Formats: sequence, C-alpha cells, structure tokens
Amino acid sequence: MPDLYLQRRLAADIANVGLNNVKFLPEYLDEVRDALTREDVRKLIEEGKIIIEKKRGISGSRTKTRRKNRRVKGEGRRTGSKKGGKNARSNERDMWVVRIRKMREYLRELRDNGTIDSSTYRLFYRKAKGGTFKSLADLRNTLRQQGKIKG
Repeated sequence: MPDLYLQRRLAADIANVGLNNVKFLPEYLDEVRDALTREDVRKLIEEGKIIIEKKRGISGSRTKTRRKNRRVKGEGRRTGSKKGGKNARSNERDMWVVRIRKMREYLRELRDNGTIDSSTYRLFYRKAKGGTFKSLADLRNTLRQQGKIKG
C-alpha cells in the first residue's frame, strides 16, 4: 500500500472525521496519489473515489437501559445509590414553591366558588404562607376540621 498520508489527512480534515475513517478504493490509487491539494481531494471525495465512513458515536443503550430501570423498577433511587443530601436531589425552595402554589390555587378556587368567605380565605392564605400546612391535603383536613368546608 503506497504512503498516502497527505491525502488521508486532507480528506479527514475536509470531512471532519478521523484518519481511520478515510478509505481509498484500490482501483483509483493512482489518481489519489496525484491529488496534492485540498481541491483535488475534495473532488475525489465528490466522485466517490475516496470514501468517508461515518463518525462512530457513543452507544446510548446502557443509558437507555438505566433510565428505563429507574423509571419502571425504581433502581438507583434507593438509599444505597443516593449521593448528596436531600436538598441536593430536590431543592427545598422549588418544592416549597410548588406546594404553596397548589394551596393558594385551591384557596382561590374555594373563595371564587363561594365555599369560603374572603376573611377565611385571607386567614388561611396567611397561615399557608407561614408554613402551618405541610401539604394541600393538610390544608384540606384543617378546613374540614374547623367546619369551614363540608365533606
């Protein structure tokens, strides 16, 4: 096999692939040997006399399997697999925002439907802001126990 390092390097650079992804067809080796400029090499690539193989990527199969197992079986989510504290895995502030928005939306709905009056709405709104209720279910239970809503 003749030394065609220059042509291989130019072809790889033009096609943005590695040197091992450049193949020369044996019947056109003389033409490839004569190609000394980028333009010559580019022309040979277009004519199919120099073959550029596709870039090899990284297989995603292991990642897909891991994601599926986490979603379906809960693998990698138990205590032995956890790295980082509770707040590192799910931010406390973000969780608070989600919780308080649910509670406020629920209170707004009750007020607009006429289930509670505006003073009760305001009282429970302030209590929610103060962190009295740990969840929407807790807020509902408190409203029921105090007889503010039925059911």
